[in-house]
Amino acid sequence: MKKPGKKISLPLLDEFLENIQSNNYSAETVYNYERDLNTFENFLADDIKTPFAQLSKRSLIKYKAYLSSTSRHTASDSKGQKQLSSYSINRILSALRSYLKFLNDVDYKSPINADAVKLLKTEKKAGQVPEMRELISLIEAPNKYEKDPTIAMRNRAMLETLFATGMRISELLSLKRQQLDQSGRIYIMGKGKKQRFVYLTPRAIKYIGAYLKARHDDMPYLFIPYRGRNNPDKQKKISTNYLQYKIKRYRELLSINIPISAHSLRHAFATYLAENGANPAAIQILLGHESLDTTTRYVHASDRYAEKIHTKFHPLKQ
Repeated sequence: MKKPGKKISLPLLDEFLENIQSNNYSAETVYNYERDLNTFENFLADDIKTPFAQLSKRSLIKYKAYLSSTSRHTASDSKGQKQLSSYSINRILSALRSYLKFLNDVDYKSPINADAVKLLKTEKKAGQVPEMRELISLIEAPNKYEKDPTIAMRNRAMLETLFATGMRISELLSLKRQQLDQSGRIYIMGKGKKQRFVYLTPRAIKYIGAYLKARHDDMPYLFIPYRGRNNPDKQKKISTNYLQYKIKRYRELLSINIPISAHSLRHAFATYLAENGANPAAIQILLGHESLDTTTRYVHASDRYAEKIHTKFHPLKQ
C-alpha cells in the first residue's frame, strides 16, 4: 500500500490511456501502458522526489539506472524481485516516450521532449531451437501421455496448429471455427489489430479434422476446455497457462533439455523456414511482424546454417 500523499500523478494520464484505447489498442495493451507509467510515477515519488514539471534529461538517466536495479518499485509499489532485461526496460521506456508524444500532440507544455527518452541497446540472445526430431516428439506427445483420448486429440491438434502456422498462443486459443476455410487457410486478427492469413499443413488439417469429428457441440471456438467427463466449458477459452504447462510437462516427460514454450514453436517455425530457403519478407508476413528487423530476431539460428553451407560448399575452402 502507498503512503497517503506519496503519490505523484502524471498530468493527463487518464486522457492518454483513453486516447490509445480509442485508437483500437487492446485492453491488455492499455493495461500495460498504465502499469509502466505507474512505475514512472513511483520513481518520481520515491527515488528522486521530483514533480513531473521539474523533469530533466538527467532525471531520465537516473530512471534508466532505477529500472536496471532491484531496488526499484513496481507499478504496485512493491520492491522489484529481479533485474529487468533490456527488452523489458525498453518496453517501459517506450510507454513513457508515447506518453510524452501525446502531451506534445495535445499542446501540453511538457518539461522534456519524447526524443530525449533513449532506448537501451539490447543484448543478442543465442537462439535455442530444438532439433526437428525433438519438436516432432513434443507435438506427438499428447497421444503418448494423455489418458483421455479427447484431450489427447485436442492437445495434439493445438500443437500441430502452432507449428504449422507460427501463430501466437493468444491467436491460437482465440481461434473460431469460422476462421478456417477448406483449403487450410486461417484468417487472423493479430497483435495490434493487424490482419493476416496463416496456412495449415495437410498434417495439421488431418489432426484438426479428427478432433472436430469427435466433438458433438456447437461451440464457436476451435479448441475448447473441458470439465468432468468431457463436458465443454461454455464460459471460457482454454487458458494460456494450461497450454504452457502441458508443453513444459511433455518436454519433461520426453527428457528434452532445451526449454520449450508455445513461443518456441513459433520461433522454430520461422527458423526452419529460413533454413530451408524461405524469403525473410514472407516469414515476416506469416508471423505478422510490422518490421523485418523484428523477424530477423526469430531467424538468427539460420545464420549458423548459412555458416555450415559456406564451409561445406565454398569453392576456395582448401
